[in-house]
Amino acid sequence: QVQLVESGGGLVQPGGSLRLSCAASGSIFGIYTMGWYRQAPGNQRELVATITRGGATNYADSVKGRFTISRDNAKNTMWLQMNSLKPEDTAVYYCNAQEELGGNRYLQHWGQGTLVTVSS
Repeated sequence: QVQLVESGGGLVQPGGSLRLSCAASGSIFGIYTMGWYRQAPGNQRELVATITRGGATNYADSVKGRFTISRDNAKNTMWLQMNSLKPEDTAVYYCNAQEELGGNRYLQHWGQGTLVTVSS
């Protein structure tokens, strides 16, 4: 079973930077897409960025030009570099991995989340 563990969250001032990490363990051969999602109080969980096993990336409009997602398949690790942080970025950030089971069946794996607070 796939297990995901996030780290790197914390308190940062507006305009600052943070780097989040996600370490994966278990049977990860079927994982194709990984990504970062976030959820602020009163909001639905939303996509921040995704990256395929081949390295293709996709970003939410709100973070384009500020955030960078990357992964190392050999080390089973994914990162999210966050620059020019805004108060609107405050949320719990979750690591996600999409596992293809075959026959158009997919299983979503989630980490426990790491809190990012952007405030003076």
